[in-house]
Amino acid sequence: MSYRTERDSMGERQLPDSVYYGIQTLRATENFPISGLKPLPVYIDACALIKKATALVNRDLHCIPDEVGLAIAQAADEVLAGQLRDQFVVDIYQAGAGTSHHMNVNEVLANRALELLGDRKGNYTRISPNDHVNYGQSTNDVIPTAIRIGGLLALNRFLYPALTKLISAFDQKSEEFHDVIRSARTHLQDAVPVRLGENFRAYAQILANHRSRIETAAQDLALLGLGGSAAGTGLNTHPEYCERVAHKLSDLIDRHLRPAPHLMAVMQSMGPFVNLSGALSNLAQDCAKISADLRLLDSGPKTGFKEIQLPPVQPGSSIMPGKYNPVMAEMTSMVCFQVIGYHTTITLAAQAGQLELNVMMPLIAYDLLNGIEILGNALEALATRCVVGIQAERERCRAYAEGSLALVTALNPHIGYLNAADVAKESLATGKSLRQIVLERGLLDEAQLAEVLNLEEMSELHPPRDAYPLS
Repeated sequence: MSYRTERDSMGERQLPDSVYYGIQTLRATENFPISGLKPLPVYIDACALIKKATALVNRDLHCIPDEVGLAIAQAADEVLAGQLRDQFVVDIYQAGAGTSHHMNVNEVLANRALELLGDRKGNYTRISPNDHVNYGQSTNDVIPTAIRIGGLLALNRFLYPALTKLISAFDQKSEEFHDVIRSARTHLQDAVPVRLGENFRAYAQILANHRSRIETAAQDLALLGLGGSAAGTGLNTHPEYCERVAHKLSDLIDRHLRPAPHLMAVMQSMGPFVNLSGALSNLAQDCAKISADLRLLDSGPKTGFKEIQLPPVQPGSSIMPGKYNPVMAEMTSMVCFQVIGYHTTITLAAQAGQLELNVMMPLIAYDLLNGIEILGNALEALATRCVVGIQAERERCRAYAEGSLALVTALNPHIGYLNAADVAKESLATGKSLRQIVLERGLLDEAQLAEVLNLEEMSELHPPRDAYPLS
């Protein structure tokens, strides 16, 4: 194996000539052998996009040589195409603010750009990680921008498509199950009849509402602090750099981005990430609730509700033959709990910044972007491997609805609350049906009773179902 010698402000070190990272990355790998967790692909993409945009803008502004800017941009394109991914090696628990990862990116792009120009790795007099790849930039403005770009990318890649698919799956089931009547349950006790289809329609609407909240929260990610340099003053940047780099990034990700009105403010505050994380956590808690509902409705098959059948996807027990468990819903709940935990971590990390810098940004970046990714993957799997295959146990649903004591609720306007309560008590004590007791007491006749205890009418949603469009 051949080696090269690199030098930084602390001295010289040897690196294998095969690696593209440099001396500062090497020091970071030695200093932080913490978790084995490396930067997420979407975060690497965000950093590469920033470096491509800044290289091209600085080239256009004649801040770096033409061939250097183009070579850096080409190296960034290779990273965006999936190459050199094994060269981003710094643990997520690292030097505060993300300097270690940032220099890892700068060194990889500098060394690959040198190769593209026919030069040797480590010849930083020609292309320097600091002086060229990082021209006019600082960790302090690059990393918060990378979290913003990474968040926008992750939402589009993972969460929005999965949410759309899951909403559609629930909506389709709402149509399929509209004629299935079941007993609602409040406090886990019998309640009035409802349509199973409306339960699924409600799930679709809940998720659509969350999608709107997340889209609103994500709007803050379009305000960039890039160009603020070290402390938000724009030191060492060209006067046109800030505007130009925002336009260039907008073109690269096909999303309107713009410089924040106060660069120091947007570089210091992690508020947009806490806001988005909160919206994700809010979605996660409802998804966990929906997953629990699906598990409960499928419980049994002999000793539970068993009002629906979730598709069996794998054997459920190592000892009990023929057992199938609601594993997709269980997995979804676990992911949701992780996302909720990430929100707590992000909130604590966000308030831990001091003065002009938040040193906890690497943790915020990982937890926010990983939360988006795993939640999106979980909802995609829940939609395709669970919800689309759900079947209704129609006869069981109907039997529960007809046998529910809560049907007396419909009698209230006709025989009064106290009379209805007495009827329910007698039914529970004697096993007689509500209908039989009402007739025996002469409270209503057959025709009146048939009209009042019409399950189809009782369970129909009012106002009409089209009054609840998915938004």
